Amino acid sequence: MTEEAPTEPATEPTTVMARPVDVTRLVHEAASKSGVLWVRVPDGGTHPVWFVWHDDGDERGTGPAAYVVSGPGEQSLPWLPDEVEVLFRSKDSGGRLLAVHASARELTPEHEGWDDAVEVLRPERLNATGDVARRWAASCTIHVITPHGRLVEGPGAYTDASGAAPVHPAGSTTATWRPWHWHGRSRARRSRPDSLSG
Repeated sequence: MTEEAPTEPATEPTTVMARPVDVTRLVHEAASKSGVLWVRVPDGGTHPVWFVWHDDGDERGTGPAAYVVSGPGEQSLPWLPDEVEVLFRSKDSGGRLLAVHASARELTPEHEGWDDAVEVLRPERLNATGDVARRWAASCTIHVITPHGRLVEGPGAYTDASGAAPVHPAGSTTATWRPWHWHGRSRARRSRPDSLSG
């Protein structure tokens, strides 16, 4: 995925956290208006994931929670511990809106809730080919990520740190071959480096 983590807080009113906050409602608003969240794994980095938000009003599973599928043919996601943090972004600005503690539960085809999870995810899986339910059962992992507890960050209570991760430079490489050209490379192009070097 090419998404970048929302490093800057969204521009929201700073007085919201001064009053008691309905965390469930705030999380629902953030989750239902976005298709991407970030999962922060303790000592394991922050990972953007596509998800489907499932609320209590949906009889297909247990909510409110984010349903996430990963594995071959799907998005990459490392092993998740039982407790993680999830970050939601603002739909308007793309900035960090809130972060909250969450439990991560892995489902397997043997779990009672597997079929319900597939029914939540499958209608929203765009450009899917073949029998995705069979492919998911054979080689993929479904997680149910359930926010809980107090907000880690939210409007009016953001940390000073931007949350940006340092970029580690990659080793330099030197090209040792030239691309193949139909009918070969033109004489002018072959001689150009020599003419410029004089």
